[in-house]
Amino acid sequence: MASSSTVPPEVTKKFKNRVTSFKSVKTLSESPDFNSIPFSYKFITNPHDKNEIVADPDDNDPIPVIDYSLLATGAPDKRTKTIRDIGKACEEWGFFMLINHFVSKSLVEKMVDQVFAFFNLREEEKQEYAGKEVVDPIRYGTSFNASEDRVLFWRDFVKIIVHPEFHSPVKPSGFRETSEEYSRRTWKLGRELLKGISESLGLELNYIDKTMNLDSGLQILAANLYPPCPQPELAMGMPPHSDHGLLNLLIQNGVSGLQVLHKGKWINVSSTSNCFLVLVSDHLEIMSNGKYKSVVHRAAVSNGATRMSLATVIAPSLETVVEPASELLDNERNPAAYVGMKHIDYMELQRSNQLYGKSVLNKVKI
Repeated sequence: MASSSTVPPEVTKKFKNRVTSFKSVKTLSESPDFNSIPFSYKFITNPHDKNEIVADPDDNDPIPVIDYSLLATGAPDKRTKTIRDIGKACEEWGFFMLINHFVSKSLVEKMVDQVFAFFNLREEEKQEYAGKEVVDPIRYGTSFNASEDRVLFWRDFVKIIVHPEFHSPVKPSGFRETSEEYSRRTWKLGRELLKGISESLGLELNYIDKTMNLDSGLQILAANLYPPCPQPELAMGMPPHSDHGLLNLLIQNGVSGLQVLHKGKWINVSSTSNCFLVLVSDHLEIMSNGKYKSVVHRAAVSNGATRMSLATVIAPSLETVVEPASELLDNERNPAAYVGMKHIDYMELQRSNQLYGKSVLNKVKI
């Protein structure tokens, strides 16, 4: 099913390949008399999406809500029902809201404050972390892959590898301590969720944990800043895409902008206090042989308040070959629908391709 070895040494080498400095979206948006965006940020809608529908959640088909406490400490019958509900959410939406998750509201708020403090550092301090390798321990940048993107996206980001080895920027003060605790708690939360997901697939409790080698698994904190945009109808924070990894645990700062694709419609996801937004990612789709779908999502921008999102990526170790679970396959009725690929190779494939929809995942489909 999967193989692993030690994490490649380049993961822990600091900023091996630097990129030349760039102009952040934050800097651009704070320019005097800034009232129109440069042409390079004008997002051309895919012709197939001209008649797209954007809607709020339907009362008859609401976004699934999972009570984590019932999975972790609930009575056997309630835990069993919760596992079924998780499976249904992964299959029908690829997305759910997680409540009562045991990560304190005060810690979440503290983490949000620290992320804002990082983005509010002087530009030259942030540029110290500008990098271009997907395995750079700390990588500050703009757009998705600014050197390759045909159109630039209206976001700045910082991505920090926090497992299997913890990293943190030196500034701002307190960032290391807060992010270390937050990373530890969300890593535990993600692994426990994956145990429930394993059971929902009819697999052994620790199946995903073991086969994805999560003892040396990859955890990334990915913070995104979406400053106010004077022409939001022309720009996109992030285009429609799915994520690498198994799960993505997302929080927002109270400003909405996330939209998920469900039954051909873009569904607005409101920002809910002390709730994790859980996104199924590509490697869980591959491992489940397509039973569970990674969710296509995008980030819209506005001309109002600054939006910040913080994603915690829960992923296999970099050297793990991710392929459909043999226990779920049947040569006649359910043959393998994806080829196996190392996680690190999948990340490189994602970086070297245009980010749109499931363009990367489709390359490993049989």
